[in-house]
Amino acid sequence: MAARRLPFSLTRAEAHLRAADAVLARLIDVHGRFLPRPGGDPYNSLLRTILHQQLAGPAARTIERRWRALYGDEQTVPAPAAVLATSDEVFRSAGVSRQKAAYLRDLAAHVADGGLDFAAFARSTDDEVLQALTAVHGLGTWSAQMFLMFELGRPDVLPVGDLGVRRGMQLAYGLPEEPSLDRVREIGAAWAPYRSVGSWYMWRAVEG
Repeated sequence: MAARRLPFSLTRAEAHLRAADAVLARLIDVHGRFLPRPGGDPYNSLLRTILHQQLAGPAARTIERRWRALYGDEQTVPAPAAVLATSDEVFRSAGVSRQKAAYLRDLAAHVADGGLDFAAFARSTDDEVLQALTAVHGLGTWSAQMFLMFELGRPDVLPVGDLGVRRGMQLAYGLPEEPSLDRVREIGAAWAPYRSVGSWYMWRAVEG
């Protein structure tokens, strides 16, 4: 599926952040415009999230390719019914652990029974989406926040527990140590309603 357009104005977001925070204004000058990639296949995005958990990039990509090939080829997005019918032995043949197999089945079950209604997400608040996603075993708050930011393109998500955001704040704001969760919220408050964009610049600060 084709990527969707962002549901908010980047021009307005950038103007707000420049006016609200001199540190962000400097980061925007250094790193350029926010480059989001809102997705178009939420189910596939969540499958990938689970498959890649706690794995380095190359290993995760190898396992993902092997797992998808079980259902056709390396690009296949298996239907929920196909995932539910896959045995632990078949999962293991692709390098997927028993725990991740259980997570993938739980995701598939939530999609199959309508517990996850992706079409309804367009009308749901961020908190409602978070609640729906974290009801799936294997999807925690951080995973749900990343989904909101990069799959749905929501503009005002601040992942306070993200190590990259905290490290970026330490570097960008010259803090003596990584900020506490409360301090992250305090710094990010000025970015609202574009805290997703501000968070992206914290990751860029870590990169250089």
